[in-house]
Amino acid sequence: MVFLTLGAAFSVSGLSLLKSRCKLKASEFDQDQEDNQAHLAMFKGSMPWLAEPLTDKGELLRSEKDSMRARMELMVLKAQKDICYELAKQENSRYRFRVDRWEREEGGGGITCIIQDGDTFEKAGVNISVVHGIIPPSAVAQMNSRGKNLPEGKTMPFFACGISSVIHPRNPNVPTIHFNFRYFEVEEGPSQTRWWFGGGCDLTPYYLDEDDAKRFHRTLKHTCDKHNDDYYEKFKTWCDNYFKIKHRGITRGIGGIFFDDLDLPNKNSCFQFVKDCTDTIVPIFLPMVKKHKNGAYGYKEREWQLIRRGHYAEFNLVYDRGTKFGLYTPGARYESILMSLPLNAKWSYMYQPKPGSREEKLTEILKNPQEWV
Repeated sequence: MVFLTLGAAFSVSGLSLLKSRCKLKASEFDQDQEDNQAHLAMFKGSMPWLAEPLTDKGELLRSEKDSMRARMELMVLKAQKDICYELAKQENSRYRFRVDRWEREEGGGGITCIIQDGDTFEKAGVNISVVHGIIPPSAVAQMNSRGKNLPEGKTMPFFACGISSVIHPRNPNVPTIHFNFRYFEVEEGPSQTRWWFGGGCDLTPYYLDEDDAKRFHRTLKHTCDKHNDDYYEKFKTWCDNYFKIKHRGITRGIGGIFFDDLDLPNKNSCFQFVKDCTDTIVPIFLPMVKKHKNGAYGYKEREWQLIRRGHYAEFNLVYDRGTKFGLYTPGARYESILMSLPLNAKWSYMYQPKPGSREEKLTEILKNPQEWV
């Protein structure tokens, strides 16, 4: 296993490390079982969230029926807890989620939940943010670059609420998944508020399991079709085009769906679509974790995983709009924004997969996005 963090590297056997983590005395096993129950109890408590909401709790509950801001915040709070609970059940109890509730001076804040260097998840973060304030000119320019046509040179209040997650597994047989779903408002003038939803979900395997890929896309299509027969084809194409690592001529993974500026047919319909997409995350990803987390792998597979994670980091830092918007926003919490980066990655000079290898097979698919449904 090769670890590379900011230029510092050391090598050990991935299998020996895994075995050393699994060799527990009976007393240690019993203690782990007790610790695991205590950890999972955090998710089963009476509070429906992992931390206090960013908006006053009483105000949230009173305005849920009439305010999309409140409905969205309550939805992402619950989704964060539910998803973290399911992930925690797959992890060794020695490795627990850290829950950080943070605030920004300019308005709002977030809740970051992260587990790292575990047996199942090398790094898994599930974040929510509820931020408001004055949208900075750099963020307006970035939005307008994709055709948003917001007025420039004007002070405009904004509100943004969403959930964002990247889950990097330990085992190379388990794919990385990314998802985010968000709601945005900009007040362009008195009684003139523009709103929209955005988001998506995409999969980055290291070794392709075609059954997993087909089931992943089939589930997304089913969710899309409940709302609009055109959504899946449109949003899959958008995803394939968006997640291109242009300088390498490959996509980040095998796609999924991606959409932005969604404001039709109406606010409630858009919200329900985003909620349904969020609700698919556990049933779409957890079966892959259970299926592959104990699969055999060695040094070669770990090397490939780290090289592909280098590609992942390149996309996020060079091309990703969400990362750029976050970094452009005053009071941004950089640790939460950069949560998406893998704990370890590697860049090997002039690396080429061997002809006929599984690594080459995946690379060819990344060069030419497939139709999986």
